[in-house]
Amino acid sequence: QVQLVESGGGLVQPGGSLRLSCAASGITFRFYAMAWYRQAPGQQRELVASITTGGSTNYGDSVKGRFTISRDNTKNTVYLQMDSLVPDDTAVYYCKSTHNTFRTEYWGQGTQVTVSS
Repeated sequence: QVQLVESGGGLVQPGGSLRLSCAASGITFRFYAMAWYRQAPGQQRELVASITTGGSTNYGDSVKGRFTISRDNTKNTVYLQMDSLVPDDTAVYYCKSTHNTFRTEYWGQGTQVTVSS
């Protein structure tokens, strides 16, 4: 079955960095666009960053210049490098895959990121 497994979350001080990973199985990874979303308590889930099958990227306004999304098709993994973290980045971060043609979507279970001193 399809699994997206996020890892790398945790507690970090303001100004610090984290790198999230999302390992996919059960799908032909190179045919899927990948994205990171986040949801803070009481807030709607929002797009953080996305990357197409061709490697084009897109970022939410609040993370531009601080976060970098990348993918490794040989490892079936998408990454989110998060730098200059601020308390407003605190949220559960989710990985999503979307098939390029059929638009089938899958979600991971989420990983908690907490930015606090």
